[in-house]
Amino acid sequence: MQNIQIKETRSIPGEAILALYRANHWSSADKPEQLLPALANSHRLISAWDGDQLVGLGNAISDGHLVVYFPHLVVLPDYQGRGIGRMIMDRMAVHYGDFHQQQLVADGGSVTFYEKCGFRRSGDTVPMWIYGGNEH
Repeated sequence: MQNIQIKETRSIPGEAILALYRANHWSSADKPEQLLPALANSHRLISAWDGDQLVGLGNAISDGHLVVYFPHLVVLPDYQGRGIGRMIMDRMAVHYGDFHQQQLVADGGSVTFYEKCGFRRSGDTVPMWIYGGNEH
């Protein structure tokens, strides 16, 4: 991806974030008063840009030493399948690759993607949540 620039910044226009989430039909786009501060207060926020257009974003929540959780990785539909998600996860690995626990919840087609990034199903563990959305 020659034109895609990966950035570690919290200076991302809120409307660009909401447009990205809406394009993917993520219910968190309907809660900007929660989504935007949540992303801004993440341990790490990594974004992908095509010029001045936000085309991808991922965040991490972490204790900074032992455990990291990757709650969001979202790429504009027209840019999916071009390696942008992998670029974001590769940048996350620079910071968290040696952590004892790296966790995420994958569903649908994203399972294969995360397996390519080195993640594996965690034995007999069962992902559990209380979730306010309806897209899963």
